Amino acid sequence: MKILIAGDFCPIDRVANAFENSDYASVLEEVRDLTSRVDYSIVNFECPVVDANTKPIDKIGPNLRCTEKGVDAVKYAGFDCVTLANNHFLDFGDKGVMETIKVLYSKGIDHVGGGVNLDEASRILYKNFDCERLAIINCCEHEFSIATEKTGGSNPLNLVKQYYAIKSACQKATRVLVVVHGGHEHWQLPSPRMKETYRFFIDAGADTVINHHQHCISGYEVYNGKPIFYGLGNFCFDKPGHRKSKWNEGYMVVLNYDDTIGFEIHPYRQCGNIPKVELLPQNSFDAQIRELNEVIIDEQRLKAATDRYYMSCAKQYSNIFEPIGNRYYLATKQRGWLPSLISKKRKLQAENYICCESHRDKLLWYLYH
Repeated sequence: MKILIAGDFCPIDRVANAFENSDYASVLEEVRDLTSRVDYSIVNFECPVVDANTKPIDKIGPNLRCTEKGVDAVKYAGFDCVTLANNHFLDFGDKGVMETIKVLYSKGIDHVGGGVNLDEASRILYKNFDCERLAIINCCEHEFSIATEKTGGSNPLNLVKQYYAIKSACQKATRVLVVVHGGHEHWQLPSPRMKETYRFFIDAGADTVINHHQHCISGYEVYNGKPIFYGLGNFCFDKPGHRKSKWNEGYMVVLNYDDTIGFEIHPYRQCGNIPKVELLPQNSFDAQIRELNEVIIDEQRLKAATDRYYMSCAKQYSNIFEPIGNRYYLATKQRGWLPSLISKKRKLQAENYICCESHRDKLLWYLYH
């Protein structure tokens, strides 16, 4: 059983222009050969399908979207399934959630990790292949996309719920794949919390854990005989100002589920000078990934690297505590003589820092250092 997993797909800018003209080949033609050689392929669908009149939700960060052509592109590339647990699936509210799922159904593409409510979003996807059965669990860190009992969105990262999901999947499937969307954007290492969490998923019974979200590649480790990939990078995500950087590097993973678990890494360059996913020789990122792997496997080196990174972010996180807090201001405000200095945007920023696991890691580091 061969399973391919790719990172973040968001058809915007030049890629969107190509897809709106039904030109999928110029962007994704090289991917089709790879997806045709596996039993099942999965990509992270990083934006909802909505029309131009749909109102975006209030959040920190961009509200991403695409048209039905984005799903057609996924189909053209040969992907069988999309993961929907990410920080943009709810960017246009329940309308975007429902429209996306409707279009995916109409195109015959499976989905996991997102739904019209929390119960649907948290469902495990099972797929049968001859004598084997694959279970796919998909979740994401807490930002502005999380489903509730009554509203749509993505399946949240929750160690207790994922533990029981993995245990249940182990009873019903021969292999269990956990796909997580999280981590620090533009940083190539997992935090110690991520490493501990993903190893815990393996200890609970998962056969593989794969992460994406950071917009750059990370390394991997084989823990107790089972692989954990800490960052696949963008799959196809065009963005002005990011034409020659780590933003444009990524790799797909092909898992070979046999008596043992093998894997292949397929690197590519995406949306650089031209809006295209260009496959590269399989050893293209070997040196870079080997260096990342050496840090990941060493607890002390990973902690030291994380501390240095958090130090570089300290000013950003200190700003949330900057509003005036002396007793004269507070007394005046309590009497209604002055308005609050905390704007709606500031409240959303505080919500993001507190609720999102990766942002909270940085915030707690700032508070204790």
